[in-house]
Amino acid sequence: MLQQRTLKTLTRAVGVGLHSGQRVELTLRPAQPDTGIVFRRVDLPQPVDIPIRAEAVTDTRLASTIAVGNAKVHTVEHLMSACAGLGIDNLYVDITAEEVPILDGSSASFVFLLQSAGVELQNAPKRFIRVTRPVEVREGEGANAKWARLTPYHGYKLSFEIDFDHPAVDSTGQRVEFDLGQGNYSRDIARARTFGFTRDVEMMRSNGLALGGGLDNAIVMDDYKVLNSDGLRYDDEFVKHKILDAMGDLYLIGKPLLAAYSAFRSGHAMNNLLLRELLAQRDAWEVVTFEDERQAPTGFAQPARAW
Repeated sequence: MLQQRTLKTLTRAVGVGLHSGQRVELTLRPAQPDTGIVFRRVDLPQPVDIPIRAEAVTDTRLASTIAVGNAKVHTVEHLMSACAGLGIDNLYVDITAEEVPILDGSSASFVFLLQSAGVELQNAPKRFIRVTRPVEVREGEGANAKWARLTPYHGYKLSFEIDFDHPAVDSTGQRVEFDLGQGNYSRDIARARTFGFTRDVEMMRSNGLALGGGLDNAIVMDDYKVLNSDGLRYDDEFVKHKILDAMGDLYLIGKPLLAAYSAFRSGHAMNNLLLRELLAQRDAWEVVTFEDERQAPTGFAQPARAW
């Protein structure tokens, strides 16, 4: 049987929120089989649980925000991406503010935290959402077109193309494909950082955003070049970060997908729209388990390797 996974023990981190600039403490704790991933706002007078699901996403401006009532957690996608990449099914995420800490701007620190705690197999079958026919969402026409789609695939593969008219981005790859069965998430995707432009920072900060951002947790560019003294971690770090984000956004459906995801100029909003469109088309997906793990797609049977 291909089993569900949680952590062996709890682990903690402290950081600041990218947009809020608030100090936040994060505690990742093991959870029972079939719990899923549950964010818990422990700073509120009465702690509030926010289980992940596509419909829990309430805001997609510059990040993915989930909420129950007035209790919110912003910028969940980098942690969710690490959980997707390592195959974590069940987890409690205790958080002392309304935004997940940005740490170094990638998923690498979350991968380190999860692997440091250890991954434990549980006596329950891992449940997948298998896409059985293509589903697509599309917006705009011509030069403004953007789209995202899911198609049937025995595994999990993502391809993404960006379209940034900027010298620093043009000199790197604008398209990348990552197959969980052939690549290594920790090595190939997790270290890709979020990125932004100095020309946007002033506008964002006047709107109460990016208050915790800087060169230590993002790739920052002026009109011509990357300003970070250490340069890029990957030759194609920009588009790899879009894959990282997409893996986190798509895992908000609550179960790992068996599908091929492809997108052009997509983002948090369109990724969530794609999940909602998939769920609305009940004949386009099914929930499956693997009693014989040898029948499972490559990349899911073994706990993810360390760095």
